[in-house]
Amino acid sequence: MNLASLPAVNAALNATSAVLLLLGFLSIRGKRVAAHVICMCAACAVSALFLASYLVYHARVGSVRFTGAGWIRPVYFTLLITHTLLAVAVVPMAVRTLWLASRQRFADHAAFARWTLPVWLYVSVTGVVVYWMLYQMPQ
Repeated sequence: MNLASLPAVNAALNATSAVLLLLGFLSIRGKRVAAHVICMCAACAVSALFLASYLVYHARVGSVRFTGAGWIRPVYFTLLITHTLLAVAVVPMAVRTLWLASRQRFADHAAFARWTLPVWLYVSVTGVVVYWMLYQMPQ
């Protein structure tokens, strides 16, 4: 795979993770436990693939400068900072949420997932937005 294509792959993985998270949420709300488990495990796998791809890309390329100017610049950096901080925070949150489910501590799992899901969704969606602003947005 071409190194230059990894940012688009990463954005696609983030978008896929967001869709799987939403499907997992809707599944559990509809009491479709097996579908919920599949969606959430798939979201974890896709997010792990994203993380590996992201680390490979940035280890080889380094930082990519945002070239936008004017009002969009503080918007981009606000999004990037919140995305980055929450991306760091969501990893242990997701691990804990999964661990609680694996131990069949479903009440604790559900209570903790109420915090994990919105953070994880925010990170997934803003990852796509950051990609678009950095690589696709007209300058």
